[in-house]
Amino acid sequence: MPATAIDTYQFDNGLTLLVEQMPWLESAAVTFLVPAGCQRDPATQPGLAKLTAEMLQRGCGDLQSRELEQAMDQLGLARSTAVTNYHIRLSAAMPATRLSAALTIYASLLQRPLLPATQIDDGRMVCIQELLAMQDDLSQKLMEQLRIRQYPDPYSRSSHGTLETLQEISIDDVKQFYTQNFTPHETIISIAGNVDSKQIFQTVNELFGNWTGHETTQINTTPPPCGHHHIEQESSQTQIGIVFPSVPYSHPDYFQSRGAVGVLSDGMSSRLFSEVREKRGLCYTVFAMCHTLREQGCVLTYAGTTTERAQETLDVLLSELIRLGDGILPEELDRLKAKIKSGLIMQQESSNSRASSIAADWHLLGKVRTTGELSRILDDLSCDSINQYLDHNRPTDFRVVTLGQDPLDTSAATATDNTSTNSGVL
Repeated sequence: MPATAIDTYQFDNGLTLLVEQMPWLESAAVTFLVPAGCQRDPATQPGLAKLTAEMLQRGCGDLQSRELEQAMDQLGLARSTAVTNYHIRLSAAMPATRLSAALTIYASLLQRPLLPATQIDDGRMVCIQELLAMQDDLSQKLMEQLRIRQYPDPYSRSSHGTLETLQEISIDDVKQFYTQNFTPHETIISIAGNVDSKQIFQTVNELFGNWTGHETTQINTTPPPCGHHHIEQESSQTQIGIVFPSVPYSHPDYFQSRGAVGVLSDGMSSRLFSEVREKRGLCYTVFAMCHTLREQGCVLTYAGTTTERAQETLDVLLSELIRLGDGILPEELDRLKAKIKSGLIMQQESSNSRASSIAADWHLLGKVRTTGELSRILDDLSCDSINQYLDHNRPTDFRVVTLGQDPLDTSAATATDNTSTNSGVL
């Protein structure tokens, strides 16, 4: 499977189309990123973007809600909808021969949704059920709080909203949110699979070229809260989270940071899995991951453990994060490269993965990296380059969030911040 180029088309209305031709596949996939994520929620109406995304799927053009579902099912669309901080994301994978018909439906859905008032309560209940499920997922609840501790509002917001605000949002609020935020300006359509790029451009131009809308308004931010945080929860388990600043995906050193975090957490041979879980038996789940916005990034670290072993788990986690600053070993990097390259190879076998990936690249970078480019970046990673990065950017400025019966002693995290001489790269 050869590395393929990505064709990019910019439309006069601000829409961007990305196409990657993958002729060895029988499938095609499309991802729509509309700049109407939860950062656009009014401060008094968290959850409005989420409810709008739900109502968006309840009919469009001449199709009522049930008819829309049947039309998508007849095309065999494997579809999903999600609300992120930046976007409402709609994705679908299908046999390549049905892409044009699918684009016709999505053009109507995005530009001419019915947003039926008679179904607002049904849409509301779906959002409330997802909110309640999230609140029962203690690890997800903790990760939300970590982002709140790291990023300024509204870039740290959750899409779920609150029970109170979801119950009060009206269909008029949904329609106003749609009118203000569903615009071709900064909307991204990415398509990958067994498709013809020029033909796709003509189809998208016919369906979306006359879509009108204003530019999105500038967002004002407020700084994140300082210090550590404990959430009291009656439970025999304790959830532990640590966040510290790092570089975003757009930064030249991102893959140095990603390599270091991969040694820490990718796979069963990683340091956190072997040191915290296997050797010491401190927890049932442990990981670290890079998280990125356009201009900011961080590392999120998580462990789930028992109440009795929570303090020891926190101390060992901090110790491993600090030890990472001393550098990595060649054999650790070799294992990581093999794992990531396996992921790249598998991505080449999935049109859905590529459509999603190239859309994210365009949003974060303003360009798209091919799998060949990513492979070369990985090949260029070395222990020397990662260790040089770590030497200048040791993990520091930790913020700890715990969820459980009792707060933990976080003085070790604070002491590390106070004694560090590195101010970070962010």
